[in-house]
Parts: sequence; C-alpha cells; structure tokens
Amino acid sequence: MNNRQPKDKQPVFVLGGTGKTGQRIVQRLQERRWPVRIGSRTNNPKFDWLDQTTWKPALEGIKAVYISFQPDLAVPGSDDAIRAFTQTAVQCGVKQLVLLSGRGEPEAQVCEQIVMNAGADWTILRASWFNQNFSEGYLIEPILEGFVALPAENIPEPFIDTDDIADVAVAALTENGHDGQLYELTGPRLLTFKNIVEEISRATGRKIHYEPISIDAYKSAMVEHGVPQEYVDLLTYLFTVVLDGRNASVADGVERALGRQPIDFSEYARKTAATGVWNQVVA
Repeated sequence: MNNRQPKDKQPVFVLGGTGKTGQRIVQRLQERRWPVRIGSRTNNPKFDWLDQTTWKPALEGIKAVYISFQPDLAVPGSDDAIRAFTQTAVQCGVKQLVLLSGRGEPEAQVCEQIVMNAGADWTILRASWFNQNFSEGYLIEPILEGFVALPAENIPEPFIDTDDIADVAVAALTENGHDGQLYELTGPRLLTFKNIVEEISRATGRKIHYEPISIDAYKSAMVEHGVPQEYVDLLTYLFTVVLDGRNASVADGVERALGRQPIDFSEYARKTAATGVWNQVVA
C-alpha cells in the first residue's frame, strides 16, 4: 500500500511530453491539476535537444523535470547533452530531476551518474523494453502485416508497460519518499519476442508469424526501408549488445515505488487488442 505524503505543487517540465511515456505523465499531472509544461519542438516555448538556446526559456519557472532523451541514452553524445542540460536546469532553479534510463545500457548508466551529481534531488527510472513498442512504435507495422522478423532468438526480456513507467514517474514528481531512489522497472515475467508475438496473436485472433533472422539481414531491411542510419545503429546495438541475456531477470522497482505489481503483458495485449489498433488494414 502506497501512503507517501504529497509534495507541494511545483511546476513540472516533461521532456518528450508527446512521446510514449511523456504523454502519459502529462495526462496524469493534468488530471491532478498539477502545473505542467510539455517539452517538445512544437510547444511554446519550444524545447530542442539539438538547440541549447531553447533550454533556458523552456526551463523558466520550472522546479522539477522529467528527462526523456531522444532517441536514446545509448547513442553517442548523450552524456554531453545530459551534462549540459542538467547544469542549465540547476542554474535555472530546478530542484528535482527524474531520469528515464535504459536497463543494461552502460552509456545510460553514465548519464544516471551525471544526474545524481547534478546538485538536485534525483530519481532514476531504469526501464526494460516497452510493451508499447508493439502498438505505438516501430514494431506495429510488422504486427499489422502478420509477419515479424527480428534478430532475437530465445533471449527473454521482462517487458515493461509505459503506464507503469508513467505512474512511477508521477509518484516521484508528486510524492515525498522517492528522492535518491533508483527504480529498476520491469514487467512481472520474462518473455521472448516469439512469446510476445504469440500473445498478440491470441489477443487479436489473428495469425501472426514470428521468424528470427540475422542481424545483417535486419540491418539490410532497415536500410532498404529508408530508416535513418542513427536508428539503424541504435537498434543494432539494442538487439546485439543489450539483448544478450544481461536483462533476463525481473526487478521490483514498480512494487517498491507504487506498492503494487507491474502490469502483465497479457493484460496489455488484451486491452490494446480491444482498441482495434492491431486490426488496421495495411496499405
């Protein structure tokens, strides 16, 4: 049971405020009538990771920040960007930093240390692969086509639901007792990508085939489909380095932060299937 005391309603800045976790965090904060600013290149004031002149105007009056780095903390230069941003944030009066990090990524852990040493209260959300990659990300297209080919054989992963990530982030931003905590966020059980596709197939009543392929074949397919090189490099890294068994264990971060069990993939699949998003016609 979670009975932590609420914090004062300090203004929160949500980076990636239109992304998978950010939009959910913004929605929850708005429902609580919490002062929140969306960090994106289309918002006013806009925020752009590649344009540091946008940072200070976007941080004006802000006391807490949810940091979601695009495209991923694993990419080269992420540590420099996180260091510069956190220094700017603290100079602007930010008192709390909540970082979305990647489980099993050494580069992300460097960024975690930067946030821990920035001079503000901090909470680290070290997350595994998202359930929503299959419904809101790059894997929805092959799901719709009924054929999923990935460079992943039998390595299991404890996929996490972004609703759980959002709930933990909002708890850290609005409640006392989360400062100085590193939460490893996973789902409640281990699943391979083949298991995932089978679960989605059952939930939708559609036949969806999964086939493991080589990393070279996957890279060639991405290039052929016009995927930008930085994303080809990132996905190659995630499938070859991070998905090597290092994350084949569940963690208790959701339970420690929220006092409840994380959402199971089967529940996510059932709810998502009911929306019809996996039954669209592929053009």
